[in-house]
Amino acid sequence: MLDTIDEQRLARLGSDDISDSLERGSIVYFPQSPVALPAADDLSFLRQELPQLLKLKNISYHPEADSVRGLDSEDGELMNRVTRILKSVSDDIAAFLSKAAPRLTDNWTVGTCSFRPIQEQGRDLNAHASNELVHIDAGAYGATNGDRILRFFINVNPDEDRVWVTKGNFPDLLQAYGERAGLGYDSAGRDYLSKGPLDHAWTGFVKTLSQLGLPTARVLDSSPYDREMRKFHNYMKDTPEFQQAEQGHEEFRFPPFSAWMVFTDTVSHACLSGQFAFVHTSLVRLENCRLPELAPINVLRQAAIAG
Repeated sequence: MLDTIDEQRLARLGSDDISDSLERGSIVYFPQSPVALPAADDLSFLRQELPQLLKLKNISYHPEADSVRGLDSEDGELMNRVTRILKSVSDDIAAFLSKAAPRLTDNWTVGTCSFRPIQEQGRDLNAHASNELVHIDAGAYGATNGDRILRFFINVNPDEDRVWVTKGNFPDLLQAYGERAGLGYDSAGRDYLSKGPLDHAWTGFVKTLSQLGLPTARVLDSSPYDREMRKFHNYMKDTPEFQQAEQGHEEFRFPPFSAWMVFTDTVSHACLSGQFAFVHTSLVRLENCRLPELAPINVLRQAAIAG
């Protein structure tokens, strides 16, 4: 599952090599981050000051609003500094992806860039918010409508690995657990993953709110596909038998200053331990994929036909 790309290999890759690997369900791993890190004083600032100021699960830069959320602080200078750092990291990751995987970045949506300042192991979070429980990502920024969730990670802890586990990829998980999770095809024969009139009306309402000066309203949008994926996400996190199962279990350790990227709507994952990491999220248009049959929305549709 791990596709390692060192500096020498990166220099000779074809334009579709990384994107094809991601679509096939690999974790693309860079032993040394190909994206420049913030200056040493900025990294020290993030590590030393931000853990005490956390208000939400993470600290995130939202490009649609050009603002940072998650800090319990009214210090304008501090907020400006965090915004500058995270925006710069976001821009640098986006620039790297545009060069290394140009097919995926065509007309994509660049989402949040977050800094995760808290040790993941032992956090007192509810199951649906916990990173320690294996899951697939669903419903990033509201409705994906079948577009792909791409995440790029950088471990900026100078001393500690970031430890991940997986239980396999979406097609195998759907086959093994889909029925128990309640995923299924509409008995009336229609495509249950496509939007109906009410969904279209709601999407239009959310779009209007965004145009009226509430850019983050987009997170309120939904679709049948995204609700189905959310159902599977919640089943995984809520089911101890799934979490304890050994089937498909693999562990990965990402050393300090390494980076990795993955379609998190396909690769199941959990972060067992680690502190201080950047996470960049984007939505890749399904039509950009060279292997669309491997996308979860089409895996679901094929399973419905076969069933």
